[in-house]
Amino acid sequence: MSGKSYLLLGLAALALVFIYTPVQAQSRPIQLSLFTPAQIFHESNSISGIRLNLIYGRNESVTGLDWGFINHTTTGISKGIQWGFISVADSDFTGWQDNAVSVTRGSFKGFQSGIVNYSYNMSGFQLGLINY
Repeated sequence: MSGKSYLLLGLAALALVFIYTPVQAQSRPIQLSLFTPAQIFHESNSISGIRLNLIYGRNESVTGLDWGFINHTTTGISKGIQWGFISVADSDFTGWQDNAVSVTRGSFKGFQSGIVNYSYNMSGFQLGLINY
């Protein structure tokens, strides 16, 4: 198969993903955000896959990899890995938060690592200079 065939096959697969996602009750497979609201999908959507936040990204929840400078989830249960400088989960989080500052305002299950770690209700392990 030639390089053009692989490219066309990849583009067709990507088109199918974006055609299928509106049926999934506002859950999107990928998010790219410069800052909210300058992002691919509106902040009222959940992300199930990868979210990349160049400066600041906000969505309802993220299941998967949440990577960026400032990561913010508002409602719902987020699961997976949050890596960045600051991560804030206004609701519950399950997984690993590895940031300079990690904040979970709901229940946290998993591992928080960084300089400052905060969780309203913790079940797991915190490793940092300030753990609350």
